[in-house]
Amino acid sequence: MLCSSSRIRSLYLSHKTLNVASFLFSKHLPFNSRQALLPSLHNSPVSLISLSLRTEYSRPLLGYLRFNRSMASQSSPQSVHDFTVKDARENDVDLSIYRGKVLLIVNVASQCGLTNSNYTELTQLYEKYRDQGLEILAFPCNQFGSQEPGSNEQIMEFACTRFKAEYPIFDKVDVNGKNSAPIYKFLKSSKGGVFGDSIKWNFSKFLVDKDGKVVDRYAPTTSPLSIEKNVKKLLGIA
Repeated sequence: MLCSSSRIRSLYLSHKTLNVASFLFSKHLPFNSRQALLPSLHNSPVSLISLSLRTEYSRPLLGYLRFNRSMASQSSPQSVHDFTVKDARENDVDLSIYRGKVLLIVNVASQCGLTNSNYTELTQLYEKYRDQGLEILAFPCNQFGSQEPGSNEQIMEFACTRFKAEYPIFDKVDVNGKNSAPIYKFLKSSKGGVFGDSIKWNFSKFLVDKDGKVVDRYAPTTSPLSIEKNVKKLLGIA
């Protein structure tokens, strides 16, 4: 996610404040000097909790740990828009470009028994609602029966030529296991399946609202057209 200039300034000032705190509570700084520097911490943009000169190490350390936890919480992804992924040509794609769009995120495969029906209906759904704010994000995955063995170029050729797919095809990823793509870790943690969080097969589907929040998850056997009413609801179409 891109940082604004104010965000960069905030991080800089926070780092500067921590350096002052470390210096202030160093044993090498005289007591009177420490006392003189203390107001600069209280007036800084980051509060390190109440720092006491009588407890030179415990409270500064506690403040530092709380500061780190706060920063970690702020950096944790809150929506799909917080991720950057690779497209099929290995270019970075900041998913915040889809802010204000309804997303249907699908792990696809070219040699699955569900391929024909899903690709056909995904194309139909996209053609019908793309101009009203729907985007379909297809992530090839070879983890289920090795049914997506081709290169990114071959996958794109297959989807775009045979099924007229005009929605974006991304880089091939793992959706389960230790190498699971971060975006899929987020999707699964946001909406677990009936039998656990893991993706069960090709063409599992996640429906994401305009704010990047995961609102529903569908099994591989759920046809894209069967969720049309849910897509329309998020799009605000009567």
